[in-house]
Amino acid sequence: MKRISLTQHLVEEQRQHNTIPAELRLLIEVVARACKTISHSVGKGALGDVLGALETENVQGEVQKKLDVISNEILLEANEWGGHLAAMASEEMESIHLIPNRYPKGEYMLVFDPLDGSSNIDVNVSIGTIFSVLKAPEGMATPTEQDFLQPGSKQVAAGYAVYGPQTMLVLTTGNGVNCFTLDREMGSWVLTQRNMQIPPTTREFAINMSNQRHWQPPVQRYVNELLAGTTGPRGADFNMRWIASMVADVHRILNRGGIFMYPADVRDPSKPGKLRLMYEANPMAFIVEQAGGMATDGKQRILDVIPEKLHQRLPVFLGSRDEVALVTGYHHE
Repeated sequence: MKRISLTQHLVEEQRQHNTIPAELRLLIEVVARACKTISHSVGKGALGDVLGALETENVQGEVQKKLDVISNEILLEANEWGGHLAAMASEEMESIHLIPNRYPKGEYMLVFDPLDGSSNIDVNVSIGTIFSVLKAPEGMATPTEQDFLQPGSKQVAAGYAVYGPQTMLVLTTGNGVNCFTLDREMGSWVLTQRNMQIPPTTREFAINMSNQRHWQPPVQRYVNELLAGTTGPRGADFNMRWIASMVADVHRILNRGGIFMYPADVRDPSKPGKLRLMYEANPMAFIVEQAGGMATDGKQRILDVIPEKLHQRLPVFLGSRDEVALVTGYHHE
């Protein structure tokens, strides 16, 4: 079987669909190279003195792990000098990161969650990096936060790397979803799955059940029906899977179906959800839709949400189309 590299795949996709200009291809390659470096740090673990927490908090008020900060730095440094970007935004930083004046500016903007699933770092369970690429608005001079506040439907590319038993890169540029596996000996990304598709029906769901007492009625109703199994209204048994790393949970759903839910709850009305629209929900929704799935915030399509601020949060329901449509319907009732 002929091995197809990430670069070769991107060049071929440009020839077929004319959707990946050279600048975008180079940007994706730089991000992929940074993910390779992060994978190396993750793989070293205690041997590389990268485990454990720091005494700092990020803008979300979450204690930062050493690997969160290392991964953030790797992505910033890798992408600063290439000339493809106008600015970056990271879940770990309060404001946007401008490209230093000594480097040329490009027409794209990069948004990322450098290390998703931080609670899994120290226990050697799969974690990942999520990224999203936006086009800088026409005539933009100095980038501002406002320039980043584009609906997810405007993304030109999105992807994630999952650092598990294998390191994989899952990518869409708007023509389906493809998966690349890191060949650790050769140091190259090799295409291993083409045009990934999420089955429309499923018997698996992913949610943090410990929050059940705080959920709103539509989510209570939906999950109770799943738990009732063959004797309940659904007439079927469902399995629950929860890795507490969105990348790993979404990767499972892309491969065998399922629904992932992180609903809002009644504890703090000022927090409409836990996941971040720009860094997590939008890129994952783009990937899921490109794979034939569905992604909503309970009320509307995630990719149609107009962001109001950089670190905006929202509820997330994504995965197999039939299940996401059902729980979204319960919200509308």
